[in-house]
Amino acid sequence: MLTGKLPPLFIERLGKIFPEADAGGLIETFSFARPVSFRVNTLKTSAEALIPELSRAGLSTQKVSWCPEVYILPRKDLRALQETRAYREGELYVQSLSSLIPVLALSPSPGDNVLDLAAAPGSKTTQIACMMKGTGHLAANDNNRGRFFKLKNTVELQGAENVEFSCKPGECFGKQFPDRFDKVLVDAQCSSEGRFRAGDEASWKFWKPAKIREMSRKQKKLLLSGLSALKPGGSLVYSTCTFAPEENEAVLDWAVRKLAGRAEICEIEFPVPNRTPGLSEWEGKAFHPSVKNAVRIFPDREMEGFFIAKVAKSG
Repeated sequence: MLTGKLPPLFIERLGKIFPEADAGGLIETFSFARPVSFRVNTLKTSAEALIPELSRAGLSTQKVSWCPEVYILPRKDLRALQETRAYREGELYVQSLSSLIPVLALSPSPGDNVLDLAAAPGSKTTQIACMMKGTGHLAANDNNRGRFFKLKNTVELQGAENVEFSCKPGECFGKQFPDRFDKVLVDAQCSSEGRFRAGDEASWKFWKPAKIREMSRKQKKLLLSGLSALKPGGSLVYSTCTFAPEENEAVLDWAVRKLAGRAEICEIEFPVPNRTPGLSEWEGKAFHPSVKNAVRIFPDREMEGFFIAKVAKSG
């Protein structure tokens, strides 16, 4: 039953996931009005050209130190940002700070062959395209037809011309394209706990343990497909915007054991202070030792909760 500002069972689970956190401070993060963050679309412009233009429009931006070409501004200025010429013409992309991290961890390079397995609405696809400088090959797939067209519109507005689109079940890629891609992103559909808003029942309306179990089953299939499509020696990033260990560490543990020594979770380097390691166990089940190399983003005044893991595949 849902009571209060957040589901009581969700609060109880959070306390187990982050046992050392101040409970009141953690719950308070679900009420924060976080600043707007946006990424400069380097396929069309540069920060040197864009930021002065936004300043002339009365927008005061602040550079994000740990992520190139990313800026924040007060939440109240979102409407004004969306009314700028640069926004309308795709010279910038509004994207939460936490959601930038999976692509930074993937670290795509110009000329790579990359797969974005669950790509809609296109935020990470276009971020990848920028890091690839519009070169190489980027396969962007989404199985939901409505979201697929939103993905296409986003990519086309952002001017990413090295993208090949597909609308098919992500689970089929491993069989159709084995050992094909240099890098794979699996930003999996999840129970979206990181986006819960205190007092907003619509944000958790469909949340329940059965939903977590359903997502976990789908995520395992998607991750296994992504790993099968990955070349030996390549790397895959798995990410979600949920806290549930069943959708995070447990999915990784299952995949690493399934591949029996052919996959291992690597350490991820990026200078974000509000990070914690992956859990070593959950509800009495111990995880593979490398699962601790995964990263949890602890929610704060600027960033929502997120989970990221980088997996290396051997021959």
